[in-house]
Amino acid sequence: MTSAADHAFGKGDPLTLGVEEEYMLLDATTFELSSRFDEVAEQLVGGSLDGRAHPELMQSTLEVASVVCRGVDELRGDLETVRRGITAAIEPLGLRLAGAGAHPFSRSEDQRITTRDRYRWLVEQLQYVARRELVFGMHVHVAVPEPDLAMHVMESLLAELPVLLALSASSPFWRGEATGLASTRTAIFASMPRSGQPPRFSSYDDYLEMVGTMEEAGVIGDYTYLWWDVRPHPRLGTVEIRVMDVQFDLDQTLMLAAYVQASVARAIDEARLGHVQHAHHRQLVSENKWCAARYGLDALLMDLAGDPRTRLPASELARRSVERLAPYARELGCADALAEIERTISWGNGSTRMMRAYNANRDMTELMRELAHTTELRSGEPLSAS
Repeated sequence: MTSAADHAFGKGDPLTLGVEEEYMLLDATTFELSSRFDEVAEQLVGGSLDGRAHPELMQSTLEVASVVCRGVDELRGDLETVRRGITAAIEPLGLRLAGAGAHPFSRSEDQRITTRDRYRWLVEQLQYVARRELVFGMHVHVAVPEPDLAMHVMESLLAELPVLLALSASSPFWRGEATGLASTRTAIFASMPRSGQPPRFSSYDDYLEMVGTMEEAGVIGDYTYLWWDVRPHPRLGTVEIRVMDVQFDLDQTLMLAAYVQASVARAIDEARLGHVQHAHHRQLVSENKWCAARYGLDALLMDLAGDPRTRLPASELARRSVERLAPYARELGCADALAEIERTISWGNGSTRMMRAYNANRDMTELMRELAHTTELRSGEPLSAS
């Protein structure tokens, strides 16, 4: 059991940054998912990336957590090292690495469940819901100095979640078909219990009481079984944003990390200045999230930071966020990464770029080859972005 009462808020420098990415392990010939995580982990033993690859529910997923970084430049160096290093390590195994919110054609029933107690317990409890959860996410952690401040930050970031989803959407296919959704991952993950928006908490003690009740009742093993789009992570002393699809384009990974880090800095600043926090109705956030998952950057979202009765394109809200966050981004050294939002709006998010690449020849194997090529940072042209 991981006690949320034994927190690490304030035990490190505020606003440090960490990212988790869930990558696909692919057969190098067919580009189907390959359930060989244990072999990959063994391959990394003794090398510079020993211990950096972590298991997930299915053996065809490889999760990597960055080191704790002061800023986006440091994060870039670490994730470049990880992507290149794992690519080199798995090549002799006949495997490739790729990033997207869902595999376009591999099926969940063909994947092996990871042989860990946590994951077997999940399958026992959730049955088909767990077995279907063949999706890949990106999580961003930002350190917050106080537990009650973490709850304030969590509430403040709710309105940003649909914009982050619109920017990150990279899963337009499922089981061999175009779904019409920018983020199919969002629709699949929505069937998980304790997902979506967190409840509204009056304080960190209020959160602790709820978590403690659920642990004592045996409903959850610990607070990490709360899979909200944004949640406190007491053991790490961070607020964790989990709404995003994983990215094949590292520049977009860094863009999203910069957006989150600057948003947390702004939320902390406003709390310390005594600005009254607006409590957003969960249904409004949920509606915006659905629209972002459906339409991506073309979604019309209710303007929760202005007049909720007005709907604006997600792309316009993203541009407005760049302006609002610019002073914090400059101070944090992530202004260039945040400016990547304009390129994403012009060239398309991951979902748009995947559809463009697929539509050329209607060849999903070709699409997966390009996804792997871009994710692995191999030399040459990336997945079409123009």
